[in-house]
Amino acid sequence: MAAATDKITPLKSAVAGLNQISESEKNGFISLVSRYLSGEAQQVEWSKIQTPTDEVVVPYDSLAPIPDDPAETKKLLDKLVVLKLNGGLGTTMGCTGPKSVIEVRNGLTFLDLIVIQIENLNSKYGCNVPLLLMNSFNTHEDTQKIIEKYSKSKVEIHTFNQSQYPRLVVEDFTPLPSKGQTGKDGWYPPGHGDVFPSLKNSGKLDSLLLQGKEYVFVANSDNLGAIVDLKILNHLLKNKNEYCMEVTPKTLADVKGGTLISYEGKVQLLEIAQVADEHVSEFKSIEKFKIFNTNNLWVSLSAIKRLVEADALKMEIIPNPKEVDGVKVLQLETAAGAAIRFFDHAIGINVPRSRFLPVKATSDLLLVQSDLYTLEDGYVIRNKARQNPANPSIELGPEFKKVANFLGRFKSIPSIIELDTLKVTGDVWFGIGVTLKGKVNITAKAGVKLEIPDKAVIENKDINGPEDL
Repeated sequence: MAAATDKITPLKSAVAGLNQISESEKNGFISLVSRYLSGEAQQVEWSKIQTPTDEVVVPYDSLAPIPDDPAETKKLLDKLVVLKLNGGLGTTMGCTGPKSVIEVRNGLTFLDLIVIQIENLNSKYGCNVPLLLMNSFNTHEDTQKIIEKYSKSKVEIHTFNQSQYPRLVVEDFTPLPSKGQTGKDGWYPPGHGDVFPSLKNSGKLDSLLLQGKEYVFVANSDNLGAIVDLKILNHLLKNKNEYCMEVTPKTLADVKGGTLISYEGKVQLLEIAQVADEHVSEFKSIEKFKIFNTNNLWVSLSAIKRLVEADALKMEIIPNPKEVDGVKVLQLETAAGAAIRFFDHAIGINVPRSRFLPVKATSDLLLVQSDLYTLEDGYVIRNKARQNPANPSIELGPEFKKVANFLGRFKSIPSIIELDTLKVTGDVWFGIGVTLKGKVNITAKAGVKLEIPDKAVIENKDINGPEDL
């Protein structure tokens, strides 16, 4: 402990001198670092983990139907706020600016679709569901410009920034900005667990409570399945659940996702980082842990206020090591899902897979731009013609990683209704109206440009050159 104190005193004085951030950000940062240095137990005792019952993780099918009366629906919706986590950049997909402005379908971006969805609700029921965007210092300026185009829409849009914390130099535990790195690289946004204090510090929380809002629906802006669900909202209001995490059945693609467990009488999120090495393969098993966190969260606004004011949200700390100009730095982050154990009557709801449709890479973009989905009123709806409940598994090579390259390589997106798996490697280009079925592997040999002709139908085939077409 003495060593921890040795580090924290000089850190406090260094942070006090950082005039780019507010007092609440300085205090939040020092509190996070102090907790990290005190070595709070992060791992759980494996033998104490229990599978949650249906009371704790409620099956979606057991939720009561919504009353048919539009006036009742309006009452429900008037208690709701939608908050999208909008701090991420589209850099992994080769884009600059906020990820939410990548075009998803029919020329519309994530943000366009979100606004259209809420606008339709507000028009249909005469309610006022506002949209909040939590930006980071990376996305704030661009987002402010982008949302001007929605000024005439029937949606009140509010933005606020999540905290800006200094990166820590590993060698001597000083803030990187106090060593002269004053640009963006000196700072980081501390994960989406920061949504709760930032909502309070921005003043947005109190103004929403004054308007009679009761619940906030928080979701990643790139999850196209995260749409307002009246059955869930109705259930929470009836049962006075302060917190609800949507979980969905785990497939082999989701084995690293956090899961809900019952632990010492409380519902808790278990993340892979908290699992000791000898239990990791068990954690990844879809027999033992059948569900995972979609990061669609429904939270009581008054409960957020109570817990933030009491400084009671001590979520597990996620250390994220990075390197800036050859200097090893540390980012300490938290996740919003980990807050579940601090709220009263917290539950999970085991929702259909359709509520989890994230676009993390161009392979996901291929899915949502294909005939596997249609677009109705801003909602991305799965095509009923697809028999298999699971989506095709798609692996695209590095040539397709950036959105611009991806779009350039497809004259039109292939039909994939009957596709099981697709693997594309090398310099491959797709013509118009291509159909892919079953298991398809397309490999262009080094230095060879492989063009899939217009209207080609490829079923259960390995293609290594033009002769295989």
